[in-house]
Amino acid sequence: KHSQQSIIVVPADAPGVKVVRPLTVFGYDDAPHGHCEVVFENVWVPEENLILGEGRGFEVIQGRLGPGRIHHCMRSLGMGERAMELMVQRVQSRSTFGRKISEHGVVLDFIAKSRMDLEAARMLVLRAADMIDKVGAKNALKEIAMAKVMVPNIVLAVLDRAIQMFGAGGVGQDTPLAEFWAGMRTLRIADGPDEVHTRQIAQLEIRQQNARLEARKQTLSSAR
Repeated sequence: KHSQQSIIVVPADAPGVKVVRPLTVFGYDDAPHGHCEVVFENVWVPEENLILGEGRGFEVIQGRLGPGRIHHCMRSLGMGERAMELMVQRVQSRSTFGRKISEHGVVLDFIAKSRMDLEAARMLVLRAADMIDKVGAKNALKEIAMAKVMVPNIVLAVLDRAIQMFGAGGVGQDTPLAEFWAGMRTLRIADGPDEVHTRQIAQLEIRQQNARLEARKQTLSSAR
């Protein structure tokens, strides 16, 4: 079932390739670097344009998905840090009810939670990256999946708090917060949706727990 896809390089100017339109994401237009609706009609390319070999597309894609997901997470943490900076600057520069926003308890709670969440997410990413370096991506599937699920959700929460501190200004174009939020929400789908990763995490955890239990049984049996 993993040998059903192939990857082929198709030149953009090949006969039969038609770019219909650039697509927006939450209204943001990333053209020419974003995604487009493309029609391939009777397109022919030489056999040497086949990457690695027929039916090996899944293998090629999986080879980059693990490190690619960690790269997404690292960039996401950068967005979270930028959101923290903007939030802290904002709450110290504005006042409500006769005192700075930063002096309100709920705002202090927002800042503390955001810092704790970002640090926890950073540790997940660091562990996954360390395991990729030491044992390879195939043996770090659970750690990669946990980071891929947790980081976008955590950064979304931080962004939401920052946007709340800016009020209407947080959803406009005067700060990067709204565009960051659109990117983070999209990342919960890109490179595999949360639900697929959480399923994989659970399956791997069960498998690992069963393997540990079996190893204990064999150790006890040999000791008797």
